Order: sequence, then C-alpha cells, then structure tokens
Amino acid sequence: MLFNSIEFLIFLPIVFCIYWLLHKRLQWQNAFVVAASYLFYGWWDWRFLLLIAFTTLCSFASGIAITNTRQKSDGKWPSPKFYLWANIVVNLLILGLFKYYDFFAQSFADAFLGGNADRLLLHLVLPVGISFYTFQALSYSIDVYRGTIKPTRDVVAFFAYVSFFPQLVAGPIERATSLLPQFEQARRFDYRTAVDGLRQMLWGFFKKMVVADSCAIYVDNIFDHPDWFNGSSLLLAAVLFTIQIYGDFSGYSDIAIGCAKLFGIRLRRNFNVPYFSRDIAEFWRRWHISLTTWFRDYIYIPMGGSRVPKGRVLLNTLVIFLVSGLWHGANWTFVAWGAYHALLFLPLILMGKNRKYRNVVAEGRALPSLRELGQMILTFFLAVMGWILFRADSIAEAWQYYVHMFSTLFDGSPTLTSNMDAWVVLVAVVVMTVVEWLNRDREHEFQRQPRCRALRWAGYVALLFMIGAYMVTNEMPFIYFQF
Repeated sequence: MLFNSIEFLIFLPIVFCIYWLLHKRLQWQNAFVVAASYLFYGWWDWRFLLLIAFTTLCSFASGIAITNTRQKSDGKWPSPKFYLWANIVVNLLILGLFKYYDFFAQSFADAFLGGNADRLLLHLVLPVGISFYTFQALSYSIDVYRGTIKPTRDVVAFFAYVSFFPQLVAGPIERATSLLPQFEQARRFDYRTAVDGLRQMLWGFFKKMVVADSCAIYVDNIFDHPDWFNGSSLLLAAVLFTIQIYGDFSGYSDIAIGCAKLFGIRLRRNFNVPYFSRDIAEFWRRWHISLTTWFRDYIYIPMGGSRVPKGRVLLNTLVIFLVSGLWHGANWTFVAWGAYHALLFLPLILMGKNRKYRNVVAEGRALPSLRELGQMILTFFLAVMGWILFRADSIAEAWQYYVHMFSTLFDGSPTLTSNMDAWVVLVAVVVMTVVEWLNRDREHEFQRQPRCRALRWAGYVALLFMIGAYMVTNEMPFIYFQF
C-alpha cells in the first residue's frame, strides 16, 4: 500500500480510531498494530508476509537462545555466538537470494559464460522493503548478544517492532533499544504530538508528491534519451534528480515519522537537511541517518573503526561505502556510486577533517557566509555528479551521460520537455528550500510556523491543494521501495 494512495487515506483513519479504542489493553493494541501492518504490507503480495514473519521469528528466537545459553555458561556448544551467527546467516541468505542472486549469477555469466545466464537465473521478485526490515531484525539479535538490550519474551510486541507499518518498507531503520520498549509499555494519546505529526506528514507529502514527482517528469525523459538533449539539459536533469530523490526519500521518512506520532510512537530522524552540508562527511551524517549509523555501529566499529592505524581506517571506510552502495541495489552502478563517495570521503580522513562540521550551518544567522555558501554549492555539485551514477542503468550508460553532458554543456540552454510545467517545479523547489533552511535547526523541517493563525492555515490549505492536485493525476511509487 502506497502512502500516496486513496487506499492509505482510508486505511489510516480507521487504524487510528481502532488503535486508540484499544489503548487500555496493551496486548490487544499491539496485536492490532501487527494485523494492520501485515495488511499494509500484504497489500502488494500476501506471499511476502511469510518472509517477514520468518525473519521476525528467527530474530525473536535467537534473542532468547543467546541469553539462555549465556546464563548456563558451561562452555558447551552451542554458544551464544552460534545463535547470533545462525540468525545473521539465515537472514542474510534470504536477503541475498531475493536481492542479489540473479545479479551475481548474471555477472558470473558475463565474465565466464559469454553472458548466457538463462540456466542460472531464478527471476525472483524482490520483496518490498526486505533490506529495511532485515537490518532492523538483525540489529536486535546483535544488541542482545552485546548485552545492550535484554531479550523480550513478548512475541506480539516484537512482531510489532519489526513490522510497524509507517516505517516498514523504507525506514527509518529502527533499533530495538529505542523502538521495542515503546511497544512494551502503555501509550497515551498526546494532542500536541499528534498535531506535530500531521504537520510533518503534510510536509512529507508535499516533498514527495509535488517536488519529487514534478521533477520526475523531466528526469525520466532526459535519462531515458540523453542523446536527444544538450549538456545543459543533462546537467539540469541531474540536478532535478538530486532534488527528486531527496524529496522522495526524505518525504517518505517525514510521512513515516509523522504517522508514528499519531500512534504515540517516536521514530528516529532519517534526514537532516543534507544539501546544506559543507563537505561530503557532513553530507553523510545528514543523509539516510538510520542506515549510515547502522553500518557504523554494526560493521565499521567491529572492524576497528577509527581506533586502528590510519591505513586500516581508510580500508574500513572504503568497505563501508562499497557495502552501502551494494545495499542500495543489485547493480554495479550502486557499487561505483559507493566507491565515488569513498574517494571524496577518504581525503577528509587523511587531513583529519571528516568531523569538522558537526553544527548547523550558519548557526544563529539568517544567511550563510560566502565561504559557507561556496562549500554548500561545491558539496551539492559533488552529490549531483554521484547521483548520475546512481540513476543510470549501467556504468557504461553513466559514462556516456557524463561525456555527452560535459562535451555539449555550452551548446545552448536547457530544453524543457513538452509535458513539464517548469513553473510548478521552480516554485515547489524554492518553497522546499526556503522552508527547510528556516527549520534547519529544528526537529523536522516543517516545525517552525508563522505565529499568525491565518497565515498558518493559509499555508496548510495551499499545500493540501497542491498535494490533492497531484494525487488525482499521479500515483508514483517511492524510489527507495526497490531497495
């Protein structure tokens, strides 16, 4: 079920009302969350419910087994580590089978069989959100093994933790240490939190349906036929895709986080105005925060993190970027995208500047300095160049895109496609940029509101009008659903 669908507009208020009617019975309320979440997820294909249920049961059982074997402490096999790795291996095998098997089989065939991979390919359909809920489930068993959380015996609460529908298919990737306890204790409806959640959802819908989807019209046409256009058109398409993917993915996160607030649940922030970053290191602290911190805590630090010699730190960082790229999809373009960002990040480590910018840009000031503005423009441009790799279907296509773009960059002004409303795109992007700049130091980018009630409601109505207009004409899936 898509957030930007009529079905969800019917689904959400019904679930909200029943959920709070059950607030006196925590177990029933959690059971209802699981039922609603499975309905939400099974809307695409009910067969995938078996996978998420299996992943959930494996992680739940592993947590209990890890603790039980540790309490015995008799040194006999199987050890707690066995149950940890059993859960990790089983879940990664499932993820690898559905997401990566055909990719590596085709790559093997291209390298050794002349590209003939018909007998090797399984043509499995990728379950929506499998990367997100797998990582969320795995973090639980790892945290239990580390002793940072006690294993839960409440299977219903654990199922709710893994399958909570607002963030199920595209994050944020939650940790059991913060989300699971919220399902193990009674929740009370808070009016102010709910209103703030609705406001954040409204902003998320605007970013997705007005900003991202209006950019997509131009982006898709240019990237599908790059040879038809001059370099300035290709550069504009790359810039608009940079805005599209941010509006699409951060918009989903805003809707998810805001929706969770309606149910008395707090989710972690996933984006923190990344395009206002002053270098690539800051960009990665602000982009897809739940994933980057997951890789940091569960892969980078166990590999030694930054406590090892400089050469090893560089290797660890490179590995994390490559894995992060591969996580995004079964294509060498994503690996190349990860390697590209690693090449931008590694010099900052060598110079000791990878943690330089940890505060808000232009803190306490209305506008950035010329130096800060230049840094943000450069970082944005570097991100744009990387997103071309991310958007291309192959490395060869990406290379051709770069060559054609730079070789014909000054061959005229950008060409606007016939079905693109340039004014809508321009106004939407400007509105998003201004609002997010004004809220760059807030919990979310639509928190600061005019004191005048009439102005506030005029803004809400305007956003609703634009969102409604796009909902009637478009129902585009979220980009990160494919990951």
